[in-house]
Amino acid sequence: MAGGAPLLEVAVSHPRDVPGAAEGGAGRLHVAIRGETCSLSPEPGLVSAMGRESELPMFVLLRLNDSWTTTGGELERLVGLAEDYLACGATGVCFGFLDADLEIDVATCTALAERLPQVPWTFTRAVDSSLDPRRSWRRLLALPRLLHVRSAGSPRGMDVGYDDLLATAASDPVIAARLMPGGGLAAEHVPWLVREGVRAFHVGRQVRPGGSAKAYVDAGYVRSWRTLVDDAMARI
Repeated sequence: MAGGAPLLEVAVSHPRDVPGAAEGGAGRLHVAIRGETCSLSPEPGLVSAMGRESELPMFVLLRLNDSWTTTGGELERLVGLAEDYLACGATGVCFGFLDADLEIDVATCTALAERLPQVPWTFTRAVDSSLDPRRSWRRLLALPRLLHVRSAGSPRGMDVGYDDLLATAASDPVIAARLMPGGGLAAEHVPWLVREGVRAFHVGRQVRPGGSAKAYVDAGYVRSWRTLVDDAMARI
């Protein structure tokens, strides 16, 4: 990502979200459906329908319950879902699991990555709920083919976690290069994060009119974020 335009990933949950994301300048789609308490894995048919709307890379969420843990039985289902998503045009996947001690579940994440050879992936905001985020980052950086880690610096979002997230990015250029701020990202956060080496950003409600989950992604809102991150990059 260094030396190029920062990545702007847009969360989509319906095929009608995709044109707005593509027209506005998104670089990647994060595909998930909204459950009662969290985002969950979509049906493969939905992924296929989204792929017909745009040629943008799609990373699809692998999550079957509202916790950050999974079981051996679920793991097999997740592998099967991932294979279906890839057959439907997905580029990569997004997942993240913690163990009973709220540490990164290295064994499960490694097993899933190894079952999907050559498939790029991002780690979810599970990192924000881990016991020791700094220790978690050291473990994450050792995982195979991990592209980005989405984080808000706190389970309560960037309103609370921004300062810690900025400090984390400043602590290590390798972390900054993998970090994808998301979960309440605000416009004023972007220039400071770019200065610390962050080159990927995730937006969701920010690109929906009124911030409503019921509104479709708007191309104008996406374009304003695309301009924001590009301008921040041009000023460093």
